[in-house]
Amino acid sequence: MHLVLLQHMSDTFKTIARYQYSTEAQIVKGRLEADGIPVFLSDSFTIDTDPLVSNAIGGVKLKVYAKDALRAQHILQSISKYALDDKGNTIACPKCKSETITLFSTIKDLKSFFAFVFGVLFAALPFYTKHKYRCDVCNTEFDLK
Repeated sequence: MHLVLLQHMSDTFKTIARYQYSTEAQIVKGRLEADGIPVFLSDSFTIDTDPLVSNAIGGVKLKVYAKDALRAQHILQSISKYALDDKGNTIACPKCKSETITLFSTIKDLKSFFAFVFGVLFAALPFYTKHKYRCDVCNTEFDLK
């Protein structure tokens, strides 16, 4: 019975990261699989079909077996992504000066809202979205000047 329980625990998945788009998740998946860690992507097909629902469903979830989670998280930390400006300089948070920054899209103004509605009605990709940056440490949202 103990062996059956141990086998069941090793078959459970743990979400170790979330990505707004499946392309980011695919890159990390390839890196983890190169180190021998099996990876499962949840909701990637849904987001590939309609990228506008990414924030609503929590993005693409990168999952690994629970027994591999600690090793996979360590690998993710070693390849941590950093945002760069157009000149190749690392972007830092204006509040806490952290360099762990994530780019994301928003629909907060009238122009981006109408582009979203047009995209939904005519099954087209959005023509206009506003991109912002978010600090992974203090959650401050900001634009580049």
